[in-house]
Amino acid sequence: MMPITTTADLAAFCAQIKGQPFLAVDTEFMRETTYWPKLCLIQAATPTAHAVIDPLAAGIDLTPFLEILRDPATLIVFHAARQDVEIFNNLGAMPARLFDTQVAGMAAGFGEQIAYDALVRQMLRIEVDKSSRFTDWSRRPLSEAQLVYALGDVTHLAALFPMLRQKLEQAGRLLWVEAEMAALIEPANYDVSPENAWRRLKPRKHAPKYMAVFKGVAAWRERTAQLRDQPRGRILKDDAIDEIATQIPTDFEALDRLRGVPRGFSGSKFGPDLVAAVREALASPEANAPAAPKAPSVPPQSAGAVVELLKVLLKARSEEAGVASKLIATMSDLEKIAIDDRADTPALTGWRYDAFGADALKLKRGELALVLDGARVRVVEVRRAPKA
Repeated sequence: MMPITTTADLAAFCAQIKGQPFLAVDTEFMRETTYWPKLCLIQAATPTAHAVIDPLAAGIDLTPFLEILRDPATLIVFHAARQDVEIFNNLGAMPARLFDTQVAGMAAGFGEQIAYDALVRQMLRIEVDKSSRFTDWSRRPLSEAQLVYALGDVTHLAALFPMLRQKLEQAGRLLWVEAEMAALIEPANYDVSPENAWRRLKPRKHAPKYMAVFKGVAAWRERTAQLRDQPRGRILKDDAIDEIATQIPTDFEALDRLRGVPRGFSGSKFGPDLVAAVREALASPEANAPAAPKAPSVPPQSAGAVVELLKVLLKARSEEAGVASKLIATMSDLEKIAIDDRADTPALTGWRYDAFGADALKLKRGELALVLDGARVRVVEVRRAPKA
């Protein structure tokens, strides 16, 4: 088996698959020591054609394949799509339409974040050979076994996708996952602009000085990681950003006293720039700090018991529906609902409202009760006595 290594062969393959209703795609990449993922292999398959594409081949131009991804006529099928989509988005080829079989599996009753090999086993009754799982995909040449293993990631995917979609259609749940698929190709989810880097972290305070420094240091780290093509954590750990924002070191001596900052950091090539980022943030904290979040209508500390009840309700409703609970609501959703009946959360909109959100609000109002029936939790309506 030979991978595609020339632009001419790639163009010929793309002409063969162009206009197909769907295309199964997977990638192999490396990013353990880099900020930007290094694309090492692309696998693609329709029901009638398949190929392994070598993006590391000298002189190959991926444009013909990237145009297929951007073509709204073809649905691009991934399993656990986010990292694959990130790679293609970096190449300027955000898929126009996408279907993620892992998300679909959650709606079809296959549990939380089902692995690809488990989905293949359950739907196709095929055991995936894992012998090449830990291949260094950047090394050349790749063996026949490695190429066959890589191709299997999409040939099986192309076979199970129509079955999975039909299962969702029959259960009336295809519309349930469409919003999730749309979110996966929302460019904002793959924003790597340094100024927005703080959004991926969890600030512990919201005072202007703290947030200005928190945002500024996160931006400095992101920018440095991108320019040096190194993982963020190798530049500075997440916990260190919080500590810097809390202690606000404005000189090298203060920086070196922080526990979360590596010893001797101030004397490294990073030290002067980091201190400069802190000072710049402090020059105008009110202007540099992001807007503070809206205060909840009910103090979060008083909502702990409500969250626990909502967790039990979610488990009961998800088991009844045969849907992974994570697809319906996250812990963050439950916390928001616990403190605000009108929380801005997906769990209170669309199909999630029908499946869980409406009952969550009824539970808060005392209109529903959770009853233990043996080993099973039942949800029952509370009959209130009429007022005299």
